[in-house]
Amino acid sequence: MYQPYAHTCIATLPGMRERTIICNSLSKTYSITGWRLGFVMASPEITDRVKKVHDFLTVGAAAPLMEAAVVGLQFPDSYYEGLREHYTHMKELFTEGLQEIGLRFTDPQGAYYVLVDISEFGYESDLLFCEELARKVGVGAVPGSSFFKEPENRYIRFHFAKQDATLQKALERLADIRGKMKQ
Repeated sequence: MYQPYAHTCIATLPGMRERTIICNSLSKTYSITGWRLGFVMASPEITDRVKKVHDFLTVGAAAPLMEAAVVGLQFPDSYYEGLREHYTHMKELFTEGLQEIGLRFTDPQGAYYVLVDISEFGYESDLLFCEELARKVGVGAVPGSSFFKEPENRYIRFHFAKQDATLQKALERLADIRGKMKQ
């Protein structure tokens, strides 16, 4: 989580440990997105059922990958502090740039994505907007409707876990978004 936000794991609340199933992915925290590794923590009764579901629905990850993941899980707190500083830098660089351009967005509290409100551009389809954004502006985004159950087309999602030069270039291209994207 970005400062000043703090995550509270529901399992740490009184009476919740035995009623909580914790599912977590190692992919993004350890920059191993292609590995698709994660874990579940729960009471023994639930864990036994999770194992059965896992056995029937998935193929197990290779043993060397799981051993490497265990090494990552033993990293000291300084690793996570450095990771937060690194992502905070990228978040601030990109969201400050979006602010300067005057785009409305939801300030992320812990993710390395930002949802930008595109309703001012008059597009009925966020997918069409993303396609034209790539073609006309040269910046890629994901339609926000991918992340909503409800019909929602006024958001696009930018990923900002990139090198500073890449983020700067994207912001330079986005600076003229209003001239290129108005319908």
